[in-house]
Amino acid sequence: MKTTNRIFATVLVMLLLLSPITLFAQEETPKRPEFVAVTTMHWNMDMEDFDMDTWKAIEKEFLDKVTMKNEFIMGTSVYMHLFTADNTELMYVQTFASWEDMGKFADRNAELIKEAWPEEADREAFMKKRMAYYSNEHSDEIYAAMPGAKLMAEKPTKDMVTYVRKNHFSFPEDGTEEEFMALKKEGFDAIISKNEFIKAYYPNAHAWGSDRTEYVEAFFLDSMGDLDKMYDRNSELIKEAFPDEEVRKAKGKAWNNYFTGVHGDYLYTWVHELSK
Repeated sequence: MKTTNRIFATVLVMLLLLSPITLFAQEETPKRPEFVAVTTMHWNMDMEDFDMDTWKAIEKEFLDKVTMKNEFIMGTSVYMHLFTADNTELMYVQTFASWEDMGKFADRNAELIKEAWPEEADREAFMKKRMAYYSNEHSDEIYAAMPGAKLMAEKPTKDMVTYVRKNHFSFPEDGTEEEFMALKKEGFDAIISKNEFIKAYYPNAHAWGSDRTEYVEAFFLDSMGDLDKMYDRNSELIKEAFPDEEVRKAKGKAWNNYFTGVHGDYLYTWVHELSK
């Protein structure tokens, strides 16, 4: 029986991670994406005439002429290193309404690029200028957008701090999808949705990539100073939601049962001019 329970629990958690459409779509509004593609790029550190304003102008031109017109891309954003292990990294994030759209966007991009720069020489010159800012190294991950997102009230007019926390699922023998989702919703309703320092929040689970245990949360803040304020406010809200200390401990233990206890913290700058 113990072996059967272990297999059943593992299958449930694997379904939670690998079948986002059937598990999560029913709780989402149509405006929410199903998949999030993250490409981690790296600056070309050998570029002698690097200029941030020129880089932004080049990427803005590509955004306006290509990405904004691509109907298969729901949204896109760019994040630069703020406090991470690698100061050369920057991330390009694109969201898609479906797996099918994700398969179509590259072909549509190619069409739009030819429309924007009809002359081959002009296309090659622009792309060469654009790619000169990056090294050849990059990596790709695809995540499933999970329910319980706190959407931005309105499009920001300035750069924001994005705090990313990567936890890892532990695949507990006694875990169930129902309990995990209930605990997640309870925490969102009682804490994240009420924390005024969290301007937006997006949870994502591994869909395709190098580590199927990843559970990634992105918190959008006005400033680095708000990071400490966010944690302090979270503590207040937890105590308000669960005044009894024993209940708080039980809730924390139940939630932590789904994770290994190992996590990573990353801070990025969200570039507001380069978002769709």
